[in-house]
Amino acid sequence: MTYQDLDPRTPVLVGVGQASERIGEPGYRRLSAVELAAAAVREALVDTGVDPSEVAAAVDTVAGVRQFEISAPGIPSPLGRSTNYPRSVAGRVGAAPRRAILEVVGGQGPQHLVNEMAAAVADGEAQVVLVFGSEAISTAQHLAKAEDKPDFSESVEGDLEDRGYGLKGLVSRQQAAHGLTDAPSQYALFDNARRARLGQTREEYAAGMGALFAPFTKVAAANPHAAAPVERTAEELVTPSEKNRYIAEPYTRYIVAREKVNQGAAVLLMSVGEARRLGVPPERWVFLHGHADLCERGLLERVDLSGSPAAVLAVRHALEQAGIGADELAVIDLYSCFPIAVTAVCDGLGLPADGSRELTVTGGLPFFGGAGNNYSMHAIAETVQRLRAQPGAYGLVGANGGSLSKYSAGVYSTTPAEWRPDRSAALQAELDSRPGVEQAFQADGWATIETYTVKHGRGGKRTGIVVGRLEADGRRFIATSDDERTLGLLTTGEPIGRRVYVRSFGFGNRVAVDDALMDELFPPRPAVLRDDYEHVLVRRDGHVLEVTINRPDSRNSLHPPANDELDAVFDAYFADPGLWVAIITGAGGKAFSAGNDLLYSASGKPMWVPKNGFAGLTSRRNMTKPVIAAVNGFAMGGGFEIALACHLVVADETARFALSEVKVGLVAAAGGLVRLPRALPGKLATEMILTGRRLTAAEALEHGLVNRVTEPGQALAGARELAREILESSPTSVRASLQIMAETQGIPDVVDAVTHPSPALDDLMVSEDVTEGLTAFAEKRPPRWRNR
Repeated sequence: MTYQDLDPRTPVLVGVGQASERIGEPGYRRLSAVELAAAAVREALVDTGVDPSEVAAAVDTVAGVRQFEISAPGIPSPLGRSTNYPRSVAGRVGAAPRRAILEVVGGQGPQHLVNEMAAAVADGEAQVVLVFGSEAISTAQHLAKAEDKPDFSESVEGDLEDRGYGLKGLVSRQQAAHGLTDAPSQYALFDNARRARLGQTREEYAAGMGALFAPFTKVAAANPHAAAPVERTAEELVTPSEKNRYIAEPYTRYIVAREKVNQGAAVLLMSVGEARRLGVPPERWVFLHGHADLCERGLLERVDLSGSPAAVLAVRHALEQAGIGADELAVIDLYSCFPIAVTAVCDGLGLPADGSRELTVTGGLPFFGGAGNNYSMHAIAETVQRLRAQPGAYGLVGANGGSLSKYSAGVYSTTPAEWRPDRSAALQAELDSRPGVEQAFQADGWATIETYTVKHGRGGKRTGIVVGRLEADGRRFIATSDDERTLGLLTTGEPIGRRVYVRSFGFGNRVAVDDALMDELFPPRPAVLRDDYEHVLVRRDGHVLEVTINRPDSRNSLHPPANDELDAVFDAYFADPGLWVAIITGAGGKAFSAGNDLLYSASGKPMWVPKNGFAGLTSRRNMTKPVIAAVNGFAMGGGFEIALACHLVVADETARFALSEVKVGLVAAAGGLVRLPRALPGKLATEMILTGRRLTAAEALEHGLVNRVTEPGQALAGARELAREILESSPTSVRASLQIMAETQGIPDVVDAVTHPSPALDDLMVSEDVTEGLTAFAEKRPPRWRNR
């Protein structure tokens, strides 16, 4: 095919540009992210070989890659930032696009945007597109506390297609609860799994990582835009030292992505028709011959943690589209945030990963620099330049995002080619149809280590993270340990495949070398009442236990220490045969409980809830002794969920009930979303859940949500009266009744539920209380219950 045969809508890359600066070096200008991107865009406009202002005026679409500081909620921006990054950059270079895009998070972003924008050009939705990204992380950290620090804040008008963070599937509550949110720890799990699959020792694998990355340092040393242009030996890269400390085993600092950079890169693509109109010389044209965009499952759902099927499939498809094999590639740049990101693709394609073939054009993320989400824009720019110098050759850019989560691939060449739509959607459906791995969120028992890492913090603190499989059912779990014996197992020899013991707690799963050590580290808590508590008041009155949440200054809201005390109190209640009824209330007259302590949550301190749930009740199974909520004042959010979890509710006239979580961006996940629709008419429950509407005590009584309403301040007295009435009944019968009710609640057919063979009935028939009840009835006297 010749240039003249091309459809005018064929997309073609016509300009690339890069910009960078290093602190302390000549020419350092303290540029913002916007200014770095604009500098790169100017280079790209000049790179077309025609009047840059004329090209800029033709731009109808700009697409920006997110900086790190706008890649997740709450990240500080010490020097300020633009409110509309794409249009800030466009305005600086004289472009006035009709469409501006801010891409989602992930290192796949640059290649994905090129793939997407090329398709938009081919479909006639765009004519001239600028794609760019930048980071000024190094400058921001360097000048954050400077007296003369610059202000990078700017407010820019104009439409913005902000696609959001796009973090779905990248982080889970399970990972967060076990400290598995940082990239080095997540990728270390993959590399350690790969080492075990290959049957290599730690020393052999470390040598392989060094051999892989040593040639990268040579490329970076010759790259004027590299953040760390220092050539290092394979041994130097992987040998721990004061400057090259362990981050997360097997990674030392030198072989993980370097985020402290000041870099920007840009790519200009347009239709062949526009390139002809603007007079861009054909020798500047580079075509996208193959492309694909695929995603993996969540980290803990993947069958194989030693590779990346999505990445391999994406690259294979891009090569198939281009009609070439991996051995025909003259230029390759594989995303290299960590070794596994490179070797996973090499393993799948049969490429050598021993340093014998060049796998980067920039120097890679640990050495050139991990320019936030924008690294691969630099790879594309370098690839385009190399291919122009080798007409007819092919180049591959593989861009990775998340934790081997998203992969975008592009195959480039100066050889003219029509646009070819990809089959990514069909391939993604195929990936999604493959079975995943069932997880155990609360893991208990003997297990086998599947993969692991040890995180090294400042001050010598180490934390082991284990992903394993339970022996009982094969479910996968994640657990942590800071015990020296367990850390010794993880840091010597081959831990993968070893037998360990795991136990679940409200604060997460913990792992130990055996059950004896687990009992030593976490002695079983005796299920008995203590003499005193910090956040709870306890009063025993015969067979009745009164529990008062004693945090009136915070409206009896609950934080982990208070929840833990309540959990222990109710453990003791259900274990004590002498206690037959429990009452829970709140101190003071203003609130039963305002739910979760949001101020404590906002403090950044660890948040967790006992396995038995909020207040030790909302997730507790086998509640076969009655619990009464005495609601005085507000029962909001988690406070309302506590009341919903109780068997009976007595409220005073001032009581107000609400699930207010949606008002602060949360949901009623401690049972409210489940129990309220089962307790109220569906429409009313939904209204309360979606709006935070408050229900009065009278309304709650009308709808059967509470049993009794008392005068103001008399909820506890009313609950005591209700408890007295329950005590007139057989505690054995009460317990059996609650057990059978719980067992049959999920049985939809009435007859099946009625005929359900509950062991509680068998136990009841041989109890002393059933004999006493019948005897007392015959003798016309009050029964003397023994609870046995």
